[in-house]
Amino acid sequence: MNREELTNYILETYTADQDYPWAKHPNFTVFRHANNKKWFALIMDIPRNKIGLQGNELLDVVNFKCDPILIGSLREEPGFFPAYHMSKTSWITAVLDGTVSEDKIKMLLDMSYELTAQKVRKKEMDR
Repeated sequence: MNREELTNYILETYTADQDYPWAKHPNFTVFRHANNKKWFALIMDIPRNKIGLQGNELLDVVNFKCDPILIGSLREEPGFFPAYHMSKTSWITAVLDGTVSEDKIKMLLDMSYELTAQKVRKKEMDR
């Protein structure tokens, strides 16, 4: 799954706002929940060496919020890295060059969306 495919999938699947918060990085795209404005995905193009790969060519990546229990095992798989410029205990970076399967990207996107969704208060559930 590449950057364009992922962007289209997010916009077709989720109730989300898309924005570009950094003028210095016009290709950094944040996807937020429409209701609580929390991020659930950040698509960027970064130099390969910023995540420990050889070279400084730009590489499309995505950051997801992730269950901390899964982060360690995901980082053992090809295409996953400690989160770039995010909390490494609750976010993970995946490359968008075909190394990570489309199904896994979608699964992690669903998880990230749920983890950052507005929580329903117990009082509201009891109504």
